[in-house]
Amino acid sequence: MTIYMRYCRRCVMPETKPDLFIDEEGICSACRSFERRRDIDWNARSDELLCILERYRSKSGSNYDCVIPVSGGKDSHFQTLRMLELGMNPLCVTATTDKLSNIGRRNIENLKNLGVDYIEATANPVIRRKINRLALTQIGDISWPEHVTIFTIPVRIAVQCNIPLIIWGENSQNEYGGPAGAAENNTLTRRWLEEFGGLLGLRVSDLIGQAGIEPKHLIQYAYPSDEDLKRVGVTGLFLGYYVPWDGHQNALLAQAHGFETYHKTVEGSLVNYENLDNCQMGIHDYFKFLKYAFGRATDWASLHIRRGRLSRQDAIRLVEIHDGKFPWVYLGCPLEEILKDIDMTLEEFIKVCDRFTNKKLFVCDSRGKLVKDKDGNLTKINYDNVDSPTPAADFSSSRTGHPAKIGSDNA
Repeated sequence: MTIYMRYCRRCVMPETKPDLFIDEEGICSACRSFERRRDIDWNARSDELLCILERYRSKSGSNYDCVIPVSGGKDSHFQTLRMLELGMNPLCVTATTDKLSNIGRRNIENLKNLGVDYIEATANPVIRRKINRLALTQIGDISWPEHVTIFTIPVRIAVQCNIPLIIWGENSQNEYGGPAGAAENNTLTRRWLEEFGGLLGLRVSDLIGQAGIEPKHLIQYAYPSDEDLKRVGVTGLFLGYYVPWDGHQNALLAQAHGFETYHKTVEGSLVNYENLDNCQMGIHDYFKFLKYAFGRATDWASLHIRRGRLSRQDAIRLVEIHDGKFPWVYLGCPLEEILKDIDMTLEEFIKVCDRFTNKKLFVCDSRGKLVKDKDGNLTKINYDNVDSPTPAADFSSSRTGHPAKIGSDNA
């Protein structure tokens, strides 16, 4: 069976990315969305943001004006700085990450010193490690509990503190500003939260009864009821709808205010200023590569191509160097140490990796076993570009838009 997988002719994103569409001209929906930025009246968006903030500002000063969910990273620094510049009095809220790095802790302290009140909520770490293991083995995502609690915990605190407005960062769909931008019926609902704080096929209730987990252990993983959200009037906006969001520029602004970058390019990435807080992110990004044959380096290469900072040819070479390497270490933390936290051996981990690897996208031997190099790295199926004598040099033809062939009749 011959399998074809297309790559965007403009960036380096493959069609295997969930919810990505490549049109008849060979351009992906993410690049098309970026194109449309040129038609946006950002001054009007800025005025709209100011009106919304004024509507939710505490007139008496007796309560906070908004909640900002923060991790201490470059984007949450940007969100906090912007709200302070606009005269807001925010309450910054952190859902403690799975395995907080030393640099992550220092950046959290730096964010607090921007001049904000701050709350950090830590879900039961014993239960959390059990959930890490369950999520890794059942859906291939060790970071599932983090992805849930970064949405649930700030919303729970907003309800408990009677703070209606939540300032999220970038809207990955980049289509609208969130319920705060609506004139009516602008409260969050459970359905809205679950759309953006997705559960990836694993519901919180599915954990009950596994590894000794009881309902009382999952309070922080549960969204407030629609009744509580409506009572407080909790709503949210995506700051990335109102300003031309750019992670690189966010990092520059954050660094100018004390944010600390890593001393080298982060493993599996192209930059030194992203995903610095959680030592488990190397595993999370690796499983994305196993499932879809692209990783964090592809994400960043595509972002930089769209903004004119990187040519496609250079991006291809960088992706080949950095994407999809076996996560022996992340932020200086050895894999064995991370696995020890979730009571998993290296051999068990490798078996889980193999189980979630899409064998249609990687080289296998005649028996269907994944082929790995001495460091445990996989090889994506050769890309037979019809217009190039050196297939590995490009993912798809920039002249014809022909798809790249990945696979063979015996794959």
